[in-house]
Amino acid sequence: MLRGNQTTVTEFLLLGFPTTHNFKILLFFVFLLLYIFTLAGNFLIIVLVSTSHQLRTPMYFFLSHLSLSDILLTTDIVPNMLYVIMAEGGIISLIGCITQYLIGAVSLVAECLLLTVMSYDRYLAICHPLRYSAIMDFKLCCQLVSWSWFLGFMVTLNMVILVCSFQLCNPNVIDHFFCDLTPLLEHLCSNRFIAETVLSFIGIPCVILPFIFIIVTYVCISLTILRISSPTGRQKSFSTCSSHLAVVCSYYGTLIAKYVVPSKGQSLTLMKIISLLYTVITPLFNPIIYTLRNKEIQTALWKCFSIRLQTYFE
Repeated sequence: MLRGNQTTVTEFLLLGFPTTHNFKILLFFVFLLLYIFTLAGNFLIIVLVSTSHQLRTPMYFFLSHLSLSDILLTTDIVPNMLYVIMAEGGIISLIGCITQYLIGAVSLVAECLLLTVMSYDRYLAICHPLRYSAIMDFKLCCQLVSWSWFLGFMVTLNMVILVCSFQLCNPNVIDHFFCDLTPLLEHLCSNRFIAETVLSFIGIPCVILPFIFIIVTYVCISLTILRISSPTGRQKSFSTCSSHLAVVCSYYGTLIAKYVVPSKGQSLTLMKIISLLYTVITPLFNPIIYTLRNKEIQTALWKCFSIRLQTYFE
């Protein structure tokens, strides 16, 4: 079907990293190793939380779902990115492109909401410790996690429906390594401003409102910790939040730079680097941060390996 001199797009050419021709093999193996380590680290957290009795608490239940969203995000992006790197570009169908964006965006929105839920959990544990067990029971944990995934899917589905309601036109070249929202909007034949405005009203609250909620909860947590008279008590209370706070800073920092700060004037290379941070690096750092800074996970990991070694030598 034609509209003027423009042809409806049915597939896209992903350019990937066209300026790295001489380093494509190195890039392929670097990203492959990062992907393997990301899967291993996040699967390890899920297994530990599922099998260790001492990790069967709300905080680690939420952490296991955070790891699940990281696995889903990297698996949606990285395998196809590796193909694009080696082939120095790759064809992806319109349906495949929309599907890749849908899965990746669901993971991103769900992770924002899961981090928000985890901050609420820390708020209850530190600011209302006597009521914590009564409020944060298993039923509420399941409800919070279910709503995080459901809202992530519904928000993203509305974005996809809106994009698909407009006609996409040539040229069908995307100078990126995966199908993201910004390059898809650049291929709208018309009504791009309307689409961007509506998507901002839908999408930005998924990043900004949870981030504001997290800031408010950590202000309350900080004030509560400062009122603790014992230095040991203050250190112990802060240690339960430090890992989550580090993940929030790294994750939201890249998301805000990517989706909230205006993209006009930013180079394509910078945008790709920022995209790499939240699709490849942050999912790898999450399990590293929690395993290095969390003594309970370290203890559970040591017990797991000890049992396996004992079983092996017997």
